[in-house]
Amino acid sequence: MDNTASMRQLVHRVVDETPVLDMHTHIYAPAFGSLLLWGVDELITYHYLVAEVFRVAPMPYERFWAMSKREQADYIWKHLFVERSPVSEACRGVLTVLHALGLDTGPRDLAAARKYFASTTVEKFVDTVFTTANVKSVVMTNDPFDDQERPAWLNGHTCDQRFQAALRIDPLLNGWEQAVPRLREWGYEVTGELRERDVEQVRRFLRDWVARMRPRYMAVSLPPSFRFPEDSPRGRLIENCVMPVAREANIPFALMIGVRRNVNPGLQLAADGVGTADITVVDALCRAFPDNRFLVTMLSRENQHELCVAARKHPNLLVFGCWWFLNNPTFIRDMTSQRLELLGLSFVPQHSDARVLDQLIYKWAHSRTIIADVLADKYADLARTGWKITEADIRRDVADLLADNFERFAKRA
Repeated sequence: MDNTASMRQLVHRVVDETPVLDMHTHIYAPAFGSLLLWGVDELITYHYLVAEVFRVAPMPYERFWAMSKREQADYIWKHLFVERSPVSEACRGVLTVLHALGLDTGPRDLAAARKYFASTTVEKFVDTVFTTANVKSVVMTNDPFDDQERPAWLNGHTCDQRFQAALRIDPLLNGWEQAVPRLREWGYEVTGELRERDVEQVRRFLRDWVARMRPRYMAVSLPPSFRFPEDSPRGRLIENCVMPVAREANIPFALMIGVRRNVNPGLQLAADGVGTADITVVDALCRAFPDNRFLVTMLSRENQHELCVAARKHPNLLVFGCWWFLNNPTFIRDMTSQRLELLGLSFVPQHSDARVLDQLIYKWAHSRTIIADVLADKYADLARTGWKITEADIRRDVADLLADNFERFAKRA
């Protein structure tokens, strides 16, 4: 295909038409009840927007959290959408969703949006969102230590097959002392000393939840101070429990590195910050456990080049997504281009990290445009060498990036 403009149009069309497997989200299947967040008030009170509104219209935190969800949404809408232009990525995302659902954003009035959501059911809206976003399935974040989520698994809920599980083990790895009494309560005979008996009991706990959830991977978010090897409960748990069980179950271990928790606790879910991590921990894990597979994303922009270089050295490492504070157009464009140049097509360019169901629409709409732009640039570079790019080539490459790379790497347990 020689015409650059035609090729660019084709790339955009193929990227738009290709269904996504969203490999990391915080949304839930309808079977989990109120854990599935959806609707315009949830969309507007997303923690990105909570942090943003306190920059321009601060009030005592306690007063804000005492408001109803609707009152919080009205407050954010007034200060971020009505009294100033909603140019931030989080604000733009809200408008992208409403526009995609056929709602008129011009009047700047929430009444029509609230009326729309009141007229539908969560089951119908799940179908609407998956169709509009062209997402075929999502991977949830599932925490067996969560008292609201845990009963759904223990009661043998029937889950919509579009929602796949990921076994999140942050409380186990980052809060061992607090995890010990919970494990005992559930019948796992741990002492807290992490000797042979504890190791076997934690392995049993992980095996039980792998069997119950059938997760695509185990996962943990980690601070920038994370080290490996590390003479700590976390280091010993990873080495002696997580790695053996992940290997037995034939699932990867996902590490999301670089979050600084509770930088400003008053913001609650919006309280966390970012820090630059040490890439040598990734090298050490991949080298020490060559029979395990690792999914890795890092939160700091400064870590992205090192992470790409690490992936070039370790076939058991798959780089994924533009996580959290990096899920902005400027960073997505830069990171996607860098990864294509260093890794070819052997990575996962994006995950939504959506916490509200509706966000699948805007996060994928925005990312698809950037991924298509960057990919079209690379094809144009190839065309200038005389290399012929076919539509079949493009469809294969895009399918790999949006779904198949993850599917091949994360073989189901």
